[in-house]
Amino acid sequence: MMKTPTLRNLDLNLLYAFSILMEELNVSRAAERMFIGQPGLSSALGRLREALGDELFIRVGRKLQPTPRALAIAPDIARALATIERTVQPPDAFDPATWEGEFRVGLCDNLEMAFFGALTARVRELAPHARVVAVAATKRDSVQLLEDGAYDFSVAVHGKPASWHIRRPLFDQHLKCLYDPQRLKLTLPLSIDAYAGKQHVIVSSVGNDARDVDDFLERAGIRREVVASVSRYSAIGPVLRAVSAIATVPETVAHCMAQLYGLSVTAAPLDFPAEPISMLYRRVDEVKGSSAWFRQLFIDVAAQALKTSGCKPG
Repeated sequence: MMKTPTLRNLDLNLLYAFSILMEELNVSRAAERMFIGQPGLSSALGRLREALGDELFIRVGRKLQPTPRALAIAPDIARALATIERTVQPPDAFDPATWEGEFRVGLCDNLEMAFFGALTARVRELAPHARVVAVAATKRDSVQLLEDGAYDFSVAVHGKPASWHIRRPLFDQHLKCLYDPQRLKLTLPLSIDAYAGKQHVIVSSVGNDARDVDDFLERAGIRREVVASVSRYSAIGPVLRAVSAIATVPETVAHCMAQLYGLSVTAAPLDFPAEPISMLYRRVDEVKGSSAWFRQLFIDVAAQALKTSGCKPG
């Protein structure tokens, strides 16, 4: 008969070893992080398997594959360890006025355009000895860059987070139509036929026209003529000043570009799906004074910027 796991045979060291193994899925790297040898970690894993009555990890090549049981218990164990860590850690006193260091945030170019200026101004006002750095990040690489320590947190479209990460919803990113009223005379509100009949400029970092917007239009039986594809949102304004075309872009970009280049913003003729923008950061940074302060500052700055620009609240 299998004995029921208790804290007596599941001490904190074993739970910590399990959490690190879930992150690394590699015994040697996990052992290095725990400052123990591989035999010691293997022994701990054996005791954990015996206590829980499950293999927990199966070796596939050089990596470990967690079992369904391991995947099921990982989030609760991660939360329990984070709670214990918060309880035993001394308060992390943080004074932004005297702090000297670097705040780093991962942003895609449209969110950098919308928020980074106001964020930098606010950081310099409250933390005059700090530096703020934006690191290019997209929904394709934001998680890996966070794992690599490239920044304190990322703001992007994130999938379901790992048990050792925290995802905090921020707002929904809606799409708007952007155009130059000097080049393109549109009757508003914009109809579907008028939208489909105009030339279009898209943004694609890889030069690929297969975008979410086009997939949505195709399902609706609508085709558009794409005459240009730029690699970043910052190029949209100059292109629209030179070409009689429409760009369907996030409303944060639309309002920024309208102000910079004298362009016009109008509602799209279709209800395009909104993208959920969230903040992703490491669970171990949840109570770190400087990180918690910077995260909250970004949230406040973004909310104010969205309100000021007239974007739809999420």
